[in-house]
Amino acid sequence: MTSPYVGRFAPTPSGLLHFGSLVAALASYLDARHANGRWLIRIEDLDQTRSQPEAEAQILRALEDFGLEHDGQIVRQSERLELYRTQTEQWLNEGLAYYCDCPRKTLLQHGPIYPGTCAKRQLPAAADHAVRVRVSDRPITCIDRLQPPLTQNLARELGDFIIRRRDGVYAYQLAVVLDDINQGVTDVVRGADLLDSTPRQLWLYQLLGHAPPRYLHVPLIVRPDGEKLSKRLGSAALQREHAPTTLWRALRALAQPVPESLRGAPVSELLAWGISHWQPERLPPTNSLLEANLPS
Repeated sequence: MTSPYVGRFAPTPSGLLHFGSLVAALASYLDARHANGRWLIRIEDLDQTRSQPEAEAQILRALEDFGLEHDGQIVRQSERLELYRTQTEQWLNEGLAYYCDCPRKTLLQHGPIYPGTCAKRQLPAAADHAVRVRVSDRPITCIDRLQPPLTQNLARELGDFIIRRRDGVYAYQLAVVLDDINQGVTDVVRGADLLDSTPRQLWLYQLLGHAPPRYLHVPLIVRPDGEKLSKRLGSAALQREHAPTTLWRALRALAQPVPESLRGAPVSELLAWGISHWQPERLPPTNSLLEANLPS
């Protein structure tokens, strides 16, 4: 029987795939394959000013080098703008969202909580207006398979949040929810740096009347200075010739008891072991793992 499980890996093509991204991709892949499920790839290229075609090509090559084969067609958010526009306009028409022209300087003065300045102004549509979605003054709790429950009251801790920026770029929170629903994603396995954004996504699921996926937020790999491995910091790109050893390290980073005897084994053999023995409950419920403490 085929499992209804559908997972996905959704990189942003703003830089090369590095070890931290590989660990997140591997966790998502193993979780899907262990459940006999499907594993999709979605390119999150909403912000075209940051997206690099050569980075997307490298990411896809690296996933192939590490044996992480996806199902179905690759989806790009830049090709799905009509989906985001239609939903945004629907919420505007229903009064669930509104236009906002607050300048950045004003927003910074209010700190992290938007005070609702434009909530009752009934601004008209304009090219340089952002769109905010209204939130409710009640707690929303994210239940994660690994991390402790996270509860937020969006009205008191964040305020009405942006779903389309003033430059016309649709926000990650909106796009990721609509994409996951559209693609039938049942399980989201991703880095713990995205845990804080989950209550906003759960709110959008409520507005859409759709059940959210199950979540598993895995610890990030961080440098000795505490910074996560990232494209911004120029973290080293993955090398094809080192794929077997790097994949073994990635399994160990995910706290999987891959035997020392498999260090340097073919990628296919390592993945077969990982799929068969996948135990996400072995991961520590922490937001980060120090790179220096991982096996080299």
